[in-house]
Amino acid sequence: MKRRTFITSAIGAIAGAAGCAQAWREPLHSGAALAFGTTISISVAHPDAELAQRAIEDGLQAAQAVDRLMSIYHPASQVFRLNHDGVLAQPDPRLLEVLATSAKLSELSGGAFDITTQPLWRAYTDAARQGGLPSEAERRRAQSLVDWRQLQFDRDSVRFLRPGMSLTLNGVAQGYAADQALAAVRAHGVRNALLDTGEFIARGQKPGRHPWILGVRHPRDPDALSASLCAQGCSVATSGDYECTFTPDFRHHHIFDPATGDSPGELASVTVLAPSALLADGLSTAFMVMGWERAQALAARMQAVDLLAIDKQGRLRRTAGFPGNA
Repeated sequence: MKRRTFITSAIGAIAGAAGCAQAWREPLHSGAALAFGTTISISVAHPDAELAQRAIEDGLQAAQAVDRLMSIYHPASQVFRLNHDGVLAQPDPRLLEVLATSAKLSELSGGAFDITTQPLWRAYTDAARQGGLPSEAERRRAQSLVDWRQLQFDRDSVRFLRPGMSLTLNGVAQGYAADQALAAVRAHGVRNALLDTGEFIARGQKPGRHPWILGVRHPRDPDALSASLCAQGCSVATSGDYECTFTPDFRHHHIFDPATGDSPGELASVTVLAPSALLADGLSTAFMVMGWERAQALAARMQAVDLLAIDKQGRLRRTAGFPGNA
């Protein structure tokens, strides 16, 4: 998805601590491919090198298939066709799964998460090409086309109920791709893996029975980390105001609050731990819009969901279940 060419991974895998040379004598296998406008990768620990490579290849292909299906830029994708025509016949079951989860997230978040914000993205990017921001009238016009409740879907079709609407799955597709890749890897019997599609899944352990370690990028310094964590049996996603900005002060960026038609002003980044990468991906966007108080209240109502929020002043706050520095 082309928008992701503007985005660097908010979380990067970190090598294990010094003194683990013995651990790395055990077999670690890795592979990479292009998808979502970036490089995705899978690493697995397994004694059978041939099986491991088959698992990696199948996982990468599963992730690429999600990109082809849900890209807003590839003319052959179902999302592109839906945005172009306003209706899509015979939607892929994977698309329906993502749309259903997105609708649930919209309902849970009181509309803070909304996949129909694409008109706002278009308004801001068009204005940015002219060196500015959209006018009040342009912003309100785009905002009037944003409403997740005006997207209707079933196994036969997907359609917008209001002319001019469009959607983007950039807030969930990479997470879903990681889930699909994990399923493909596990189908080969692989239980120890780290998957990076822009969002992360860690399962089992890396060689030497060491945990996978992930680092949370500092929202203002791409070469620094704000936190690190042992990722065991979880999915991790980060959203941040630095990923694609329209103004140098980070006030206007690619995440939009449907209620205002502009970017939320409280948080610089949110990192979410959740049972699935699809859920982590969507919640990281929702929590950015909701702000700390509402986000932590919603997380408390959900099973195995925790977050680390960093506000514009650099203050870190985390829910009780979010691990401390590894």
